[in-house]
Amino acid sequence: MNTEIKHAGHRFFVEVEGKTASLDYVLRDDKMDITHTYTPPELRGRGIAEQITTAAFEYARKNNFIVIPSCSYVRDAFLSRHPEFHGIVEKS
Repeated sequence: MNTEIKHAGHRFFVEVEGKTASLDYVLRDDKMDITHTYTPPELRGRGIAEQITTAAFEYARKNNFIVIPSCSYVRDAFLSRHPEFHGIVEKS
């Protein structure tokens, strides 16, 4: 699925079929704390959360941010499938 991901404020989001999927984050100095992702139930299973999260990680990399994966989806699912982003994740 190819969707147009938008970025406004501290949120990445996309609208699909009248529903909005989103990723929220907080910036603290050079750290981007990804706090929450949400995909409406009707849109799940289409890779939308992965696309939004990839956009957020690419934004973090471009801006030299360290990512804090507070969101369980990012921490437990996304990062296990995307080792290319491990270098910008805050070490625990």
